[in-house]
Amino acid sequence: MKIKHIDGILLKKMIMQAKNSLEANKNTVDSLNVFPVPDGDTGTNMALTMNAAAKEVQNVKYIKIEDIAEAAANGSLMGARGNSGVILSQLFRGFAKGCKGKEKLTTADIALALKNASDTAYKAVMKPIEGTILTVAREIGEKAVELSKREDDMEKFLENVIVHAEGVLMKTPDMLKVLKQAGVVDAGGKGLIFIMKGFYEAVANKETVVEIPENVQVIEHEGIEEQGEIHFGYCTEFIIRGKNIEIENFKEAIGSYGDCMLVVGDENLVKVHIHTNHPGEIIEKGLQLGELINIKIDNMRHQHQNRIFEGENAHETSTVKEYGMIAVTMGKGLTDIFKDLNVDEIIVGGQTMNPSTEDIKKAIDRISAQNIFIFPNNSNIIMAANQAKELSEKNIIVIPTRTVPQGIAAVLAFNAEEGIEENREAMTKAINSVKTGQVTYSVRDTHWNDIEIKKGNILGMQDGEIKRVGTHVDEVSFMLLKDMISEDAEMLTIFYGEDIDGNRAQQLADKVAEMYEDVEIEVYYGGQPLYYYIFSVE
Repeated sequence: MKIKHIDGILLKKMIMQAKNSLEANKNTVDSLNVFPVPDGDTGTNMALTMNAAAKEVQNVKYIKIEDIAEAAANGSLMGARGNSGVILSQLFRGFAKGCKGKEKLTTADIALALKNASDTAYKAVMKPIEGTILTVAREIGEKAVELSKREDDMEKFLENVIVHAEGVLMKTPDMLKVLKQAGVVDAGGKGLIFIMKGFYEAVANKETVVEIPENVQVIEHEGIEEQGEIHFGYCTEFIIRGKNIEIENFKEAIGSYGDCMLVVGDENLVKVHIHTNHPGEIIEKGLQLGELINIKIDNMRHQHQNRIFEGENAHETSTVKEYGMIAVTMGKGLTDIFKDLNVDEIIVGGQTMNPSTEDIKKAIDRISAQNIFIFPNNSNIIMAANQAKELSEKNIIVIPTRTVPQGIAAVLAFNAEEGIEENREAMTKAINSVKTGQVTYSVRDTHWNDIEIKKGNILGMQDGEIKRVGTHVDEVSFMLLKDMISEDAEMLTIFYGEDIDGNRAQQLADKVAEMYEDVEIEVYYGGQPLYYYIFSVE
């Protein structure tokens, strides 16, 4: 039967099925990431953002078109993770604008909403790049407008839009050199097509069922319910280090033990977060898969009571200071370093675990300060930080730090006696004076700048560019440092990760010291996962 109109009930089904489609195919999207390092994968970030949108839609009481669209926009806005998630939230925001005042949607109405989605997303990105999700979104909107003039059958209309979008996606390697070098299409564009396929499947009555994960919290000390009874009392977090870990099987094994579950990573390293009443049983199941590190169990009921007590007595002690600071990082050593530098809030996140807009907004809310500096310390978190800034009534200054060394340098440049602009200028200058090196491993076979890279190779990167590829951590690390240390270099700081012994890090420092006698070298335990070393050269 031909469907000519979409009502609120069907729109709700479309968004829920879009979530199912993306959730079922997020690993496919993840596999298209160009850069072969362990990072905040596009598919995972888009799926988590879409899950937040779907959960908000699921809670809508009145089945009105604009209420459903607005709920999806709000949910994706707060749940946005990574650059792809932020762009997706802007697409939903534009889509919602096109649905305002509509009781039913025709193909012309859907086309207008899709066109608005693309226009809004383009405006949100400072320097739009063609060959990305933005290109696919624009082509979807333009093709939809064209098709709507002659097609009123919603099923055929969406089917033809998707066919066109897939054709555009196949051309993205011709638009973006890095895609062609890696032999892949754009990951974000692929994710968007899975969302469109979800829309089509709902209209064509070909829905599948995938459970919506509970809202995920990744902020340190977060996860406490603000109202009502806490059903699962222990916030349990740890990392599993093993081989050939089946993430989906593990999620199924622990899913019934609690809520607010997050299980992300790859076959060798998995980050686990869950609220449960049986942390011991969760840990036992993790031990069956490998070694456990960074174990943390918090009694949320106890924390909740303390928070209530502190809230009741806040009027006695609360003061609003002039400046506050938020930093994003992973690893106990790096966390302690930022705390020692008087950073107020540490958001546990970074590679493979990008915090959401809501995570950052909650950290902002917890700081009693007039002006708050945010240090994302990851290029994939800057957009979410800026989105959180727009949602806050406080004066938020996002310092666009892309690495931990940049973040530390920026914090060290802070002067409480100076004004906001003076501090911004000093921090920006500090960022530009730091070279960042990172040593990690490749998660996939690929080509990068004509270099053939195999899965498991050790990668040495300087400021985001792969400079060295090899098979031994120590050798790649030393060669990378030789590339980084120039004649005018004065200081090298080595932060060693959780997989590196302190003696081994010191041996590397000693070897560098023999070659560069005028360079001051400091070695610190960073405890960061995924990266064997992080280097800072000034």
